[in-house]
Amino acid sequence: MAKSTSLRCRVLEGKDLPAKDVSGSSDPYCVVKVDNEVVARTATVWKSLNPFWGEEYTLRLPRGFRSLAIYVLDEDTIGHDDVIGKVSLSHQQISAQPRGIDGWLSLAPVDPDEEVQGEIQLEVQVPEQGHPRVLRCHLIGARDLAPRDPSGTSDPFARVSCCGHTQETAVIKKTRFPRWDEVLEFELAEGELGDAVLSVEVWDWDMVGKNDFLGRVELPVGTPGATKGWFQLLPFASSTEEPGGRLGSLRLAVRLVEEQVLPPHCYQPLIQLLAEPICCPGQPPAGTALAVLEEVSSGESRQDVATKLVKIFLAQGLAVPFLDYLIARELARTTDPNTLFRSNSLASKSVEMFMKVVGLPYLHEVLKPVVNRVFEEKKYVELDPCKMELSRGRRISFKGSLSEAQLRRRVEEQFPSEQHEEVRYFSISGFLFLRFFAPAVLTPKLFGLREQHADPRTGRTLLLLAKALQSIGNLGLQLGKEPWMAPLHAVLLPSITRVKAFLDSLVEVDGTHAGEEPVLAAPLCPTATIKEGFLHVREAEEPSSLLPRSAFKKRYFWLSAEALSYSKTPEGQGPQARCRIPVPQMRAVERVDEGTFPQPHVMQVVAQDGAGQLRTTYIQCKGTQELWQWLWALRQASSTNQTMLPTCHPGAFRATRWSCCLQPARTAPGCSRTHGAVALDEWSDPLDPAAAAQSLYGHLRAAGARLREAAEGGPESGAAMEPPQAGQGGGAAWGRLQEVLRDLDIAHEAFARRHGAASSPTDTDTDTDTAAPPAAT
Repeated sequence: MAKSTSLRCRVLEGKDLPAKDVSGSSDPYCVVKVDNEVVARTATVWKSLNPFWGEEYTLRLPRGFRSLAIYVLDEDTIGHDDVIGKVSLSHQQISAQPRGIDGWLSLAPVDPDEEVQGEIQLEVQVPEQGHPRVLRCHLIGARDLAPRDPSGTSDPFARVSCCGHTQETAVIKKTRFPRWDEVLEFELAEGELGDAVLSVEVWDWDMVGKNDFLGRVELPVGTPGATKGWFQLLPFASSTEEPGGRLGSLRLAVRLVEEQVLPPHCYQPLIQLLAEPICCPGQPPAGTALAVLEEVSSGESRQDVATKLVKIFLAQGLAVPFLDYLIARELARTTDPNTLFRSNSLASKSVEMFMKVVGLPYLHEVLKPVVNRVFEEKKYVELDPCKMELSRGRRISFKGSLSEAQLRRRVEEQFPSEQHEEVRYFSISGFLFLRFFAPAVLTPKLFGLREQHADPRTGRTLLLLAKALQSIGNLGLQLGKEPWMAPLHAVLLPSITRVKAFLDSLVEVDGTHAGEEPVLAAPLCPTATIKEGFLHVREAEEPSSLLPRSAFKKRYFWLSAEALSYSKTPEGQGPQARCRIPVPQMRAVERVDEGTFPQPHVMQVVAQDGAGQLRTTYIQCKGTQELWQWLWALRQASSTNQTMLPTCHPGAFRATRWSCCLQPARTAPGCSRTHGAVALDEWSDPLDPAAAAQSLYGHLRAAGARLREAAEGGPESGAAMEPPQAGQGGGAAWGRLQEVLRDLDIAHEAFARRHGAASSPTDTDTDTDTAAPPAAT
């Protein structure tokens, strides 16, 4: 049994942002933080005060997370980026909206005194008796304090107050990880306890000007006893004047999903029931658990249901018959061939998600060179007919994938007449061009083809290309819809014939060619490249003083689910030509403090070799954006490693001590918490049928009232929701679904009794129709 907490966050757009550049505009981007840890960064939208990002993240959260904050910043080529404002949402605010938060939230100003971070380690002892009674506060140390000095460090000291008395510790110079190890004593008069509070403030000492606030913590000391541990530093109570929308607004959609995932065997009855019409064909389509699931899901929830079903059937090896079943069901209820697969049905969504899993490597191979050229040349595309050959250098296949011939055969059986001749092409081109190629060309960042959104001129070129692809996908039947596209008709119309020939060639290929090895999709192929590019690298074992730039050597890096590899050139792709850090051996992936090396934007990969020794590799990136992209790619690849380090050193061991915490021993335990607790959900994640089944159970449970109405044949259940007659086999399926859900309810209730948890495992996992946004913090 494990608790799964995830946060679905969509950063949609901003409006009326203030101008931060001399040109009268801004270059805004957003940074997403969970408990003050950066977890994601959007692309930069250049020269816009009303930017659209449209980026979505699913975050797997640790237990007890406290807050979500989205910062809007203006990217500057020279100097530090300007902070525009932020939106902060507490765990309580998010969980108070069962259907999620969806709307415009005003940006609040960012006050440095409120932007605190880090923790302090204390031990407080209050004696039960004594004359006089002496309260002892042992200040052990602090970690991950905010850097307040230009050097990237601070000069921290602690100020402790209790019952009108105040004392201070010594100042520890040039560190964000001070270790005071001081005991401060406060003599308490009789009757002074009661509601007494011990206040501990951490400050950065400055020789000139006022000291900078680093955070505070308050502990009640009215009860005798001992308190010891790490305590999160908090800001002073906010005194910032309400901005009244002067900083603009941010449109967000945020939903919290908290679930208890039972052991896998508990979900087998549900998975078997869902798979029954696939493993045992011939059942009435309306009387299956899959039919019920489609009926009770709608809107955004159907996208999630399709995603979870594809993952479950991929893990069962039944993805292809599952899609074939859905397609046959979709065709059976389609009367107008022009609307085939055009709705957001479960079949359309499932095929779309399956294409993302299986087809993403193919999409990258076909489109990435073209998209890169558009970005680099920064000019409008000219559609030259002689360059529109639709041939492929090599065929990419997926064992057991849904064949185009199978899909076309189903369509021809449903619409056999000559007047529906084009439908057999639409059935394939609708998915391939309209739901796959065109969206990827229009928004290449969302498909991993680029790391930035396009500027306005490049975006116009991509729009033209996407519309051209849509016209091709429609086989030229809607060319007159937009008159301004008329100059392209002479190019598009001749290409339709070649597109049909291309689709015919796909249909004629049945399985893998003789002697041809299939290239599997990225989630199923550990050697598929996740990320690659030039970086600079150095090993920790190299001489450690302040090193010249030549100590970092330029190398070409590849990251796969198997290893992080690098060599001198991109051509050095043989395993023997590369240096390799196996992903299963990674123990930490962290950012290095600025100022540790002369070079900025450095991260570290700590790995354990075959002899059990920890070895650190330092990697320098070109900028902040690239740094975070590599950090998250590496953390995602190593997210399933079971022996990750809880702490590490964010500095380097130089001469006789660590630059971060000043500890003299190279083997000293890490002084900073590692940041692998929050992870981004990706398609490349290992398949987890139990978690996916739990999510489906949540959808079914949320629709319990509708299920009961359907089972009872209630007046509002509708024809599609009416249970089929028992003689047709449908009634038994309905009854078994009710039994499976009841058994899962009982299992969750038993867990709640044992652990004192709430009995509702998925209270927040419901359809998101409308919800009033809370006031911005």
